[in-house]
Amino acid sequence: SSPSLVRSSSSSSWCSIKNIQMKASSYSSSVPAATNLMMTLKRRELLKGVALSPLLSLSVGLEAPLPSLAREVEVGSVLPPSPSDPKFVIFKASTKDTPALRAGNVQPYQFILPPTWKQTRVANILSGNYCQPKCAEPWVEVKFEDEKQGKVQVVASPLIRLTNKPNALIEEIGNPEKLIASLGPFVTGNTYDPDELLESTVEKIGDQTYYKYVLETPFALTGSHNLAKATAKGNSVVLFVVSANDKQWQSSEKTLKAMLDSFRV
Repeated sequence: SSPSLVRSSSSSSWCSIKNIQMKASSYSSSVPAATNLMMTLKRRELLKGVALSPLLSLSVGLEAPLPSLAREVEVGSVLPPSPSDPKFVIFKASTKDTPALRAGNVQPYQFILPPTWKQTRVANILSGNYCQPKCAEPWVEVKFEDEKQGKVQVVASPLIRLTNKPNALIEEIGNPEKLIASLGPFVTGNTYDPDELLESTVEKIGDQTYYKYVLETPFALTGSHNLAKATAKGNSVVLFVVSANDKQWQSSEKTLKAMLDSFRV
């Protein structure tokens, strides 16, 4: 973490000032005002022993990307309306979306979202980008959220982590309770207690079997209410997680359940 204060003892203070001044010089051609400010603060430090935390904040700010570069957009502006319900848009994952899809470790999946939701970035260490095509642990595929309604994420687990049978069907891995016992921590973000499982059901869509879960998770990092839907296909088990806090759940339960029902692999 960046220091908030620079000590005023002569040797350490002078070294800190020199380091900051040298760093600032690279910006001098484009931000002369910042250089002047640094020089003024340097003199003030030498004369009065004033802390340079504003200067340090400035140097960090100069290195940070512009906020506009990281701005998230509502999915309604980039995704098409859902054919089954125009109140939603539909996200269909393709090979351009995630490392696992490009590696062929996950089959394409889709689900609906309210148009006001936004896609959020997945940290590289969670994305599986560093371990494809042979990841040993589950990873996060994509994440979307709306601060008023909740959040969703797709988590993929290598099949070999759950069974030694290649291309196993989800029924061959075990019953719904056995599967959620293995993947529950990836639903909650921390721990899983079997008492948190309120309901589990089995759903057949074409040739694909899905396990569906309703969980009440008061200690979960993801939220006090979690819905999940899982299926196995190819090399992976794919888990769709819908999460909300109490306030979000009260106003958006119906919407969140519609999103869960829409998930397909």
